[in-house]
Amino acid sequence: MAAPARYAGRMETLSDRYDRLVAEGAITRDPAQEAALPEFERIRAGLLQPVRKGWFRKAPEPPRGLYLWGGVGRGKSMLMDLFVDTLEVPNRRVHFHAFMQEVHAGMHAARGRGVQDALAPVAGAVAKSVRLLAFDEMQITDITDAMIVGRLFEALFADGVVVVTTSNRVPDELYKDGLNRQLFLPFIELVKERMVVHEMAGPTDYRQDMLAGTPSYFTPDDAAARARLGDIWQELTGGAAPEPHTLVVNKREVVIPAFHNGVARASFYALCGKPLGPADYLALAEAARVLILEGIPQLSRSNFNEAKRFVTLIDALYEAGVRLICSAAAEPEYLYVEGEGSFEFERTASRLREMQAEDWGRA
Repeated sequence: MAAPARYAGRMETLSDRYDRLVAEGAITRDPAQEAALPEFERIRAGLLQPVRKGWFRKAPEPPRGLYLWGGVGRGKSMLMDLFVDTLEVPNRRVHFHAFMQEVHAGMHAARGRGVQDALAPVAGAVAKSVRLLAFDEMQITDITDAMIVGRLFEALFADGVVVVTTSNRVPDELYKDGLNRQLFLPFIELVKERMVVHEMAGPTDYRQDMLAGTPSYFTPDDAAARARLGDIWQELTGGAAPEPHTLVVNKREVVIPAFHNGVARASFYALCGKPLGPADYLALAEAARVLILEGIPQLSRSNFNEAKRFVTLIDALYEAGVRLICSAAAEPEYLYVEGEGSFEFERTASRLREMQAEDWGRA
């Protein structure tokens, strides 16, 4: 964890950092973002209270966490990242889905050691390492996550861990229509009790603005196209180093080679050259708001299986409103011109054209 900067002789707060970045022209002042700043500062003040005030005095109650929700591209993740970067207490910022995969792996290891309550040592280890957990993109679609997340958060809260999370959904819509959802409802009430639910309802979609005027379909698939995709990744992620992201679909792992703040990046063969199916692509479309897809080849009877998977992938992205930015061997209408399936590909070509519109999708 990098040491927070000093500001006018004291530690720089999120509000300080926000004002400084506005003054430097790095970000644009936004009323919806500014309205969320006091919630972060409330948490900072609570975390700066001494853990113990004396041998015979109870430690102060930790501050309530923050559940920051709203439409994509509003700056929720940016504010949370700035907040974490200026904190002076042990903390960790992690994508919610990646964190849950770590929890499952820890529980599996605990069971291997014969631990009866496998969740307890996992939650205990987290509580010992941090005072604040910052989750990006809380969304729960997997029943195994849904069945343990309530107990996990209860244990973390009981140990004084403060949780800050971003989400595109209001708490009441988490795990919506999920299997056995009634068993999940106590977790929603726990979130409302232990975290302030704050909607960031600004009208500006900064991620969409960032893409305004940017081509989304590059052909031919050459070095120049690949370089442009690299530039777009840098722009959308703020220069983040690409890290793999694992989705668990029906107890199988699907690895996205690069993922950051809802932006995914993969090659055609990473997604279509492997035996993936509709459920895998739906999980990807749920997790990502933008997909940068590199190296779509010419399609024909020689790569029929890959072509079929590509059609399924595009259908999933299209229905979910995911913004697609890609490089391809040819324009959509000329990607698949001969062989079985070429006629059916006309719909896919049409969708690829529609997805190139500047205002398309929910990026």
